[in-house]
Amino acid sequence: MDLMSLLGYIFGIGFVLLSIMLENDFSITPGNLTQFYDLPSIMIVLGGTIAATMISFPGKSLGKIPKHLKIVLMPKKYNPQSYIEQIVYFAKEARINGLLALEDKLNAVEDKFLKNSLLLVVDSVEPEKVKALLNNELDYMDDRHNQDQAFYLQMSEYAPAFGMIGTLIGLINLLANLSDQAALASSMAVALITTFYGTIIANLFCKPIARKLKERHSEEYLCKMIIAEGVQAIQDGDNPNFIQEKLTRLLPVSSLKGELKDSSKK
Repeated sequence: MDLMSLLGYIFGIGFVLLSIMLENDFSITPGNLTQFYDLPSIMIVLGGTIAATMISFPGKSLGKIPKHLKIVLMPKKYNPQSYIEQIVYFAKEARINGLLALEDKLNAVEDKFLKNSLLLVVDSVEPEKVKALLNNELDYMDDRHNQDQAFYLQMSEYAPAFGMIGTLIGLINLLANLSDQAALASSMAVALITTFYGTIIANLFCKPIARKLKERHSEEYLCKMIIAEGVQAIQDGDNPNFIQEKLTRLLPVSSLKGELKDSSKK
């Protein structure tokens, strides 16, 4: 569970409720909350946002929302250093016993990308083809993840836009019914609440999800890049110590500093 993401949603919703309390003498009653509920406004903002997104993206993108929420709240843990250690281990095995000796070790490998990449080397696939296949896999993942992020960024633009459309609808109805007090209040509610809904959807849900998906992508991409570079180095017969140094340099600066400190203590 990603505690920061969960706390972010709790704090976000909590502060909105707190602001409502401040406006109502620190009391929340059903009457106070229903002031912020308006079904026509929800239909305009949520329905319009979903409809526009369906037009802009393939239908499968909507079906990925539960998967993306799981990635945000319960992400897979990626440990780049662990992948470096595995690569160095296989490099030592290949250097001592040959590339074919790696085949017996692959059953214990959990990461599919690492396992399949090493299988290419064990099967004596040409280095140029291995490099092309691994780079294509990285490019495909990059494109797929960028599209997922764009999905939520686009929704974050549509939601406030439909909030403004709801505001215009409310103002039109308001001006058309100035003599009807009941219709006047209803139109004013639509005019204001749609903007509120659109802003909340965009800034508390869509944009944070897109940013979190970008962060998850960076973590996964780094690990797969380490695998790709490491496997190619194994196939080239590079020294395991050189491979470790090379792959360590791919880590972020903060991680690299930590590695250097650990090395200096030894």
